[in-house]
Amino acid sequence: MTAPRRIIFFALFPFACGYFLSYLLRAVNAVVAPDLVRDFAVSPAELGVLTSAYLLSFSLFQLPLGVFLDRYGARRVQTVLLAIAAAGCFLFAAAPDFFSLVASRAIIGLGFSAGLMASFKASSIWVPPERRSLANASIMSAGALGIIMATEPTAWLVTQVGWRAAFVIFGAIILAGAAFVFLAVPEKESEKVSAGLGRQVAELVEILKLPLFLRIAPMLALTAGATIALQTLWAGPWFRDVLGLGPHDVARSLFWMATSFMIGIFIIGVVADRLQKRGVSPMTVLLGFVIANLAAQAVIMLQVKALAFAAWCVVSAAGQAAILAYPWFAQRVGPGLSGRSNATINFAMFLVAFAAQAFVGVVIGWFPQTAAGYDPQSYIWAFGLLLALELLALIWYLFVPLASLKEPAP
Repeated sequence: MTAPRRIIFFALFPFACGYFLSYLLRAVNAVVAPDLVRDFAVSPAELGVLTSAYLLSFSLFQLPLGVFLDRYGARRVQTVLLAIAAAGCFLFAAAPDFFSLVASRAIIGLGFSAGLMASFKASSIWVPPERRSLANASIMSAGALGIIMATEPTAWLVTQVGWRAAFVIFGAIILAGAAFVFLAVPEKESEKVSAGLGRQVAELVEILKLPLFLRIAPMLALTAGATIALQTLWAGPWFRDVLGLGPHDVARSLFWMATSFMIGIFIIGVVADRLQKRGVSPMTVLLGFVIANLAAQAVIMLQVKALAFAAWCVVSAAGQAAILAYPWFAQRVGPGLSGRSNATINFAMFLVAFAAQAFVGVVIGWFPQTAAGYDPQSYIWAFGLLLALELLALIWYLFVPLASLKEPAP
């Protein structure tokens, strides 16, 4: 029997709020980066490492996170982790040096590591399988609101109170979010897995070795991970250095990118939901959005200025189509492994996002800085190398000999 709508609302909405906060803190450095560069004199490579520290701790915790979600339930895990994220914000606000910033940023990333996976775990429990693509896309739309808040609203807040006080405010809001999850989310006995911890870890390793995972993971990780890396840090400097925009116009451009993400991720869910009823696989829909994302990245990499803003919006709108693979993959490994199956994909995706964000900073640092910022030519090389890797991953997914993986085509 399907759960009442009221139960579904309280089972999903608090997690959506947590995901909103996750994306807000993930993307906030795109706005506060100039303040951090000024106060701590960080180089492009250091800025990439600082911002990507969130993604590194986030990704490394995905594998044990899946075990914790399946064993203890999304409500308890998310509550504890949100409290850790709040502590990270308070530490970031008080950081005296660059290394303290990196450590605090990593703690924030650890605290938000369940932002999406806890939501998807709740969705796998309370939402019928045929509606999960739409439910997951709706949850991700909340994340898009977080990106929107990380643009002009955050820029305004920082100008009013400073970046340190802004992070204190973020920490207080996150603590309130932890309390909301703990008090509002219902529990279901079937959501917890009674298997021993050792067995759960062994099953997680088996998921990592699945031929199907080896086939889809490179494409999902590279296309979604690269988009995360660019949108949450390097899009802002690109607008400044390539298009010559001022701080206000950069924040406005990031705002519209975030809006595009919110609209696009919901459209992805609706399209997949409608086409699935007509027998079209979610993976087929995913491929269409991946191709649109890569084409838009090519426009940005080539610096076609007349189309650049539209291309960035397309990247934002289509870049997270990988969410369609989560319920599709989870169904194939079984409901008891849903937390771990989702976490394995998330692990690959955010590990790539960390590496890509740091790598772009390293490549940009190879070029001499200009009076306004970074050399526009450096973006061509950095973005172009990422795009080449994404294309190779797409080719692997489309043309790898399926017989060698012992896995039928979806």
